[in-house]
Amino acid sequence: MTRPAAVLFDCDGVIVDSEGPTFDLLIETLARHGLRLTRTQLETDYIGGTLETVAARAIAAGATLPPTWVADAYSAMYAMLARGVPLVPGIVATLDALDAARIPYAVGSNGTPEKMTITLGQHGLTPRFRATLSGQAMSKPKPAPDLYLAAAAACDADPAACVVIEDSATGARAALNAGIPCLGFAPHGPDTPPARQLAALGIPLFRRMADLPALLGL
Repeated sequence: MTRPAAVLFDCDGVIVDSEGPTFDLLIETLARHGLRLTRTQLETDYIGGTLETVAARAIAAGATLPPTWVADAYSAMYAMLARGVPLVPGIVATLDALDAARIPYAVGSNGTPEKMTITLGQHGLTPRFRATLSGQAMSKPKPAPDLYLAAAAACDADPAACVVIEDSATGARAALNAGIPCLGFAPHGPDTPPARQLAALGIPLFRRMADLPALLGL
């Protein structure tokens, strides 16, 4: 790959290893409201959007969710994440390599600003990014292109010269819709639902974050 002008990262599952506990929380709360999902079903049909889209899909599938479900789920998620969430192995070394190469980087997440404050903030990472942008705060969540276009602008970079690092098809579509090349992070291998969905979009996959600098030509 040609050395990029900037690198635009998704957050959950790419920078912070928050998806496993979050998936478990969603499976538990949806089961309490009449919708039992396996991890594979959740990853295939519900992940990549917002809690609002999860709620809409769950109701369409037969869940009986109270009007406060989204707010309650956010509160439970924030409390869980505040107790501690690990970084994706290799991400700090990757950021160090980008700094050494003087390549700017930013975050574009469908998560809320509050969520990123908790997850990135507990590791002191927020100041390292040119921007930590929320599709929800912009009212333009992925797969709309606006989030990654704004992240590229925050890095003073031509979108076509950037690269997006994503772990979901929804995020990859946002990158493609913005005209930005994308690499798919698939830490659990190519046979998981998210990895298969990324591959179906023609997104090249990699499994170890430690491999990213070399993939970027650094």
